[in-house]
Amino acid sequence: MNSSKSPGLAGFGILKNTTCHTEKKISVFFSIIFMTVGILSNSLAIAILMKAYQRFRQKSKASFLLLASSLVVTDLFGHLINGAIAVFVYASDKDWIRFNQSNILCSVFGICMVFFGLCPLFLGSVMAVERCIGVTKPIFHSTKMTSKHVKMMLTMVCLFAVLIALLPILRFRAYQIQASRTWCFYKTEHVEDWEDRFYLLLFSCLGLLALAISFLCNAVTGITLLRVKFKSQQRQGRSHHFEMIIQLLAIMCVSCICWSPFLVAMARIGINESRSKENCETIIFALRMATWNQILDPWVYILLRKAVLKNLYKITRGCCGVHIINLHMWELSSIKNSLKVAAISESPVSSKQINLQPLSSTGQ
Repeated sequence: MNSSKSPGLAGFGILKNTTCHTEKKISVFFSIIFMTVGILSNSLAIAILMKAYQRFRQKSKASFLLLASSLVVTDLFGHLINGAIAVFVYASDKDWIRFNQSNILCSVFGICMVFFGLCPLFLGSVMAVERCIGVTKPIFHSTKMTSKHVKMMLTMVCLFAVLIALLPILRFRAYQIQASRTWCFYKTEHVEDWEDRFYLLLFSCLGLLALAISFLCNAVTGITLLRVKFKSQQRQGRSHHFEMIIQLLAIMCVSCICWSPFLVAMARIGINESRSKENCETIIFALRMATWNQILDPWVYILLRKAVLKNLYKITRGCCGVHIINLHMWELSSIKNSLKVAAISESPVSSKQINLQPLSSTGQ
């Protein structure tokens, strides 16, 4: 008990000599706005994804929709829990000594910050790996990447993120109140112990690794689809792949832009023992950018759908007057037809029948 209380009391020392101040009214206003917009956006995206999941139960798209729904649900709960705690802290005038005597709220806040920070990044990389397997190894994907396997992967990802978030608590290292007095995280002030550095480097390295895996898998998938598009004549069977790749690329870009500053800042703090006074405002700005990731993720699925992209194409062609893509081919490559062709092409029996047809014709 003494070892668990001492970090909390040490964290209160930051409250007296803080060098990072935030405007209460502005911060409360933006916290409420961010939380409300995030909840509404993720709720709308969940409704769209669940409707799509009910329509398309084929394996080639159902697994992706299940992973995407899990990502949006994680973002939704991140806004609900982290946003509610942040609004409470601002409304209480950031008086942690009054409502956080046992350091429980700070520990819960820190655990949620780590979990809801890493889990979406992990899910984004898993989605990229799933699409890469679905494009490069369609038969293996249709037989091995079932809904049961996808749910097991989701469980493992969530448990791993929970383990990383609970690691300081298991090691009797409580989360620390940060210099701005508005959030809790790993120790970032006067980092001297190797274990404190380890937590910061672990968080940043895992996040950057997830982004790197997403980039690599999306690059392989995109190159494979482009090669198939230019070489194969049956292009309609790959339409739904292109739609999902566009969404994955958008998620990857949003995650890289929003999370890279915060992950790099945590890595620099873990490597360097001390921070300059300007870093406090920099971290607050990077943290707010990371919060935008949970707001922009659902809009990827809301805006980058086939129906919306098709309408944007019509508007662009009408404004520019340039015939970029054959609309007749777009109609042939609808999601419904592409899923049928993908289901046939991913079946080993159908491939054998296709191979036997020339033999039978020559025999006649």
